[in-house]
Amino acid sequence: MSLLEIENLSLTIGDTPILRGVELSVAPGEVMGLVGESGSGKSMTALTVMRLLPHAARAAGRVTFDGIDILAATEDQMCALRGDDIGMVFQEPMTALNPVKTIGEQVAEGIRWHTRATRADAEQRARRMLDRVGLPEAKFPLSRYPHELSGGQRQRVVIAIACALKPKLLIADEPTTALDVVLQAQILDLLRDLVAESRMGLLLISHDLAVVTEMSDRITILRHGEVMESGDTARTLSEQLHPYTRQLALASMHVPARARPHGAESSQPLLQVEGVTRDYAGRRVSLFRRAPDIRAVDDVSLSMAPGQSVALVGRSGCGKSTLARMILALDRPSSGTIRFRGETITGKSEPELKPARRDMQVVFQDPYGSFDPRQKVEKLVAEPLHVLEKKPTRAERREMVAHALHEVGLGQGDMDKYPHEFSGGQRQRLSIARAIITRPKLVVADEPVSALDVSIRAQILDLFAELNHKLGIAYLFITHDLTVARAITDEVLVMHEGRIVERGKTSEVLDHPQSEAAKALVAAAPDLHRAIARRMQEQG
Repeated sequence: MSLLEIENLSLTIGDTPILRGVELSVAPGEVMGLVGESGSGKSMTALTVMRLLPHAARAAGRVTFDGIDILAATEDQMCALRGDDIGMVFQEPMTALNPVKTIGEQVAEGIRWHTRATRADAEQRARRMLDRVGLPEAKFPLSRYPHELSGGQRQRVVIAIACALKPKLLIADEPTTALDVVLQAQILDLLRDLVAESRMGLLLISHDLAVVTEMSDRITILRHGEVMESGDTARTLSEQLHPYTRQLALASMHVPARARPHGAESSQPLLQVEGVTRDYAGRRVSLFRRAPDIRAVDDVSLSMAPGQSVALVGRSGCGKSTLARMILALDRPSSGTIRFRGETITGKSEPELKPARRDMQVVFQDPYGSFDPRQKVEKLVAEPLHVLEKKPTRAERREMVAHALHEVGLGQGDMDKYPHEFSGGQRQRLSIARAIITRPKLVVADEPVSALDVSIRAQILDLFAELNHKLGIAYLFITHDLTVARAITDEVLVMHEGRIVERGKTSEVLDHPQSEAAKALVAAAPDLHRAIARRMQEQG
C-alpha cells in the first residue's frame, strides 16, 4: 500500500497551467526520485502535497497521504500533518530559516509544538538531531544564528528540522544542493538510515541524476508539468527509452566545447592575494569573557591572470566564501594584501573602490537572498550599471537587460516579473545575468550552477566558456561540484580549514590528488555511470 498517492494531478495558477495529469506514488520505506528541468513542476508538486500553494492556485485530481485526502483536508488537519507526519526540506536554506531565532530554537520548535515536550527535552532532542547531521555541539552551539553559518551548514539545520520527529514521509527538495560532496555523501547516508530505520517514505527532488540514481528505488521524470517517464531507477536511466531521459543523461555529463582561455597578454596579474588572514571575534560567553577568536582564513595567497579560470574547492565552512568576500572588498582582511589590476584594494573606502567595482562582479550562492523581493527583474539585473562611467539611457538599459537575460536562457518578458515568480534555478540565472551585464574582467562565482538543472547547467557552463574565450573574463569558481571544476577551469585550489592545502592544473589535482582533503573530495564525488552500474549489480 502506498503512503503517498498522486493521481491525475493538475494545477493552475491564475490562467497558467503548471501541472498536467501528474501521477506518482511513494510506499513506506521507498525512495522516489523526482527529476526534471528548472520550472518543470517538481517543487510545485511538493508544495501541493504540503498544501502550501499560492492563493491563486487551483488543484484538481487526487492526492492521498496515509488515507487522508490532502486536497480536501482542513487547514487544522494540515497543520497537524506538516512537520510531524510530513517533513520537508526546502530548496533555499536561508529563506527557510528564521533569521532572528537561534538554530536550537528552530529545531526544537516543531518538537515542542507536536509533542508538547518540555523546553529542556526539546533542546536535548534538537541537539541530538544537529549532531547527527554534522553540526556537533563543540563547534555549533544551539545559540548560533543562521547568518553565522555557511550555506551548507544552514542546509544541515533545515534537514535537522525536517527529520527531528522522524516523519512518515519526507519531501526533500534539492536537499544537498548547498553541500560539499563529502557532506553530501554523509547526508544521503543519513537519509538512507532514516528510511531504513522507520520505514519512512522519501520523495527526493533533485536535478543531480547521479544523486537520484544513488538514492532512489524508482524515478519520475517531469517536463513542462507532465510525466515523461516513470519506473525503476536503474532500468529507466540505463535504457533511456524516452528522448528526454537521454537528453538529461547527456547534459549531466556535459563538458563545454571551448578553446582554452586565451588570457590577455600582460606581465601583470589581474588578481593577487598575499598572506590574507581573517579572524572573527568569538562569541561572548559571559559578561567578562569571550570565546577565542575564530580564524576563517589563514595566510592564503593566490594569483590569477587575465582570462584565467580558477576553481576554489573545499568542504563547507572551510573559508571559501569568506575569502571571496575579501577579494570583492565586501569584507576586510585581518592581515595581508589584495591587489586588483595592480592596485591595492585592501582598506579602501567605497568611493575609492568604484573603479574596481566596474570590472569585478559576483554570483552569490543564495540567489533569492541576493535580490530585493520588492523590485522587478529589470531593475535587479540592471543594478551593476550604476558603476559605469557613462550611464546608459532607459532604452539602452532595457536593451542591455534583455540581452543579458537572453544569454542565460530567459526572455524579454521576464523583465517585468518579481523574483518570487521564478523557480530556484531560474533565479540563479538572473544572478548570472546581473553579474555579466557590465562585461567585467573578473567574476567571482560562489556555487554559480548548484541550483540549476543539468540542461540549464550545461547552457550556463557553455556561456561562461564563451564569455571567457571572447571577452577574456576571468573566473574564480567557488564550487562543491568537481565536475564543474573539471569542465570549466584551468587550475584548482583546494581549501581546508582556512588554508590552501593543494593547488595545480585541474586535471592533475582531480585525477591524482595529493592532500587528504583533495582525496576525500574526489572519493565522495557522485558519478552517474558508477551509480547506474551499482544499481544494476544490486538487482542482479
